[in-house]
Amino acid sequence: MVEIELAGTLLRLLPERCAYVPAAHALLVADAHLGKAHSFRRLGVPVPEGPTQDSLARLSAAITRTGARRVIFLGDLLHSRHAQADAAVAPVQRWREQHAELDLVLVRGNHDRHAGDPPADWRVQAVEEPMALETLQLQHHPAPPMPGRYALAGHLHPAVRLSGRGRDQLRLPCFHFGLQLGVLPAFGDFTGSHLVQRLSGDRVFALAAGQVIELPGPATG
Repeated sequence: MVEIELAGTLLRLLPERCAYVPAAHALLVADAHLGKAHSFRRLGVPVPEGPTQDSLARLSAAITRTGARRVIFLGDLLHSRHAQADAAVAPVQRWREQHAELDLVLVRGNHDRHAGDPPADWRVQAVEEPMALETLQLQHHPAPPMPGRYALAGHLHPAVRLSGRGRDQLRLPCFHFGLQLGVLPAFGDFTGSHLVQRLSGDRVFALAAGQVIELPGPATG
């Protein structure tokens, strides 16, 4: 993992595509989009099964790695109302039973408004954005923070494109930190991505081969 300080709060960036706030024992997860594959299959789109189980396994690994007592989802926990079907929620319900001691919070995002709040059995506290945590302002939609805070958001599914020899290119999820606003990578496996527009002074951390790697800034001069 890699550490970065934001407005005086330490944040650990994890290869599981999430971040940990040690001072609050809190794991931050953006854009899980649980049940997205099931939603697509309900619409007749032939997509593979398994993304939800893979996401839950990765979440468990991050909890074990950090010892987190709390998980805060920065929006888009569920993809759509179809994700509330029995077949879609069953793996999450089993996961919740295995982590009954965890405090789960959802900062509602745009997909959550269509999907509805999670089932009551998941015991997730759903709140409106923004949510304060230490000196951080947690939200789904990227927007400037209030004075004295640093904003962390999701929604954009940030990625970078790395070029090699010839026409070789690699697209990787990333953390993107500006002066006042940072965007976490999409946690879900089946989400798509958007290339970041990097400004001077921004810091970008790519995720590859189980590592968090800070990329050098753009050349100047």
